[in-house]
Amino acid sequence: MTLLDLTLPDPAANLALDEALLLAAEEGAAGEVLRLWESPTYAVVVGAGGSVAIDVNGAACAADGVPVLRRASGGGTVVIGPGCLCFAVVLRADREPGMNLIQPSARYVMGRVLAAVRPLAPDAAVEAVSDLATGGRKFSGSAQQRKRRFFLHHGTLFGGFDLDRVSRYLNPPERQPAYRLNRPHREFVTSLPADPTTLKQLIVAAWEPEGAYGPLPMDTVRELVAEKYGRDEWNRRR
Repeated sequence: MTLLDLTLPDPAANLALDEALLLAAEEGAAGEVLRLWESPTYAVVVGAGGSVAIDVNGAACAADGVPVLRRASGGGTVVIGPGCLCFAVVLRADREPGMNLIQPSARYVMGRVLAAVRPLAPDAAVEAVSDLATGGRKFSGSAQQRKRRFFLHHGTLFGGFDLDRVSRYLNPPERQPAYRLNRPHREFVTSLPADPTTLKQLIVAAWEPEGAYGPLPMDTVRELVAEKYGRDEWNRRR
């Protein structure tokens, strides 16, 4: 596994880069990688099957100039921006037994992330397959996109994040995990007592990547932005 600590200037390009890393691995041009990034601006990111109309406060996003994007993985709608560390791992589907299935592979990845951040939240636990929570409050969500030989598991970690942004930009979600107990966003989410730089160090120590990733699949990133991530037909299809 190699390391890619890189944030692109545009939120859509950052989403495209996660998928491009998966495609490069599947095509044999690269291998397993850990990527870390932190968007310098706020954005709302809807899951592949999510509903913009239901999950997103479009008026608030428009008023603040916050883009609404859609990723190619599943899961719920999230807000990213300063204080939110985004992580992604591209792993072989035969790395461990059960890694060809979503739930065991999600538990494998999030178990590693949980071990990394446990010094900051000793009671933290994996909830609803691929969330992390402390005191019953969520500080990390994640989702997968899978190919035949490799899969992408990516997610978020709040560390010093402005949690009021979640309540401002998101409506109550269309689907809720049982442990949420129908709580509003401000009573459900929390932030770890560490900044993204510290979180990066903990995640890198847990995964132990060797060497830097390269070359970057920027041609694929540009193609994905042009075809999907930069188009309303993709981002607002539901």
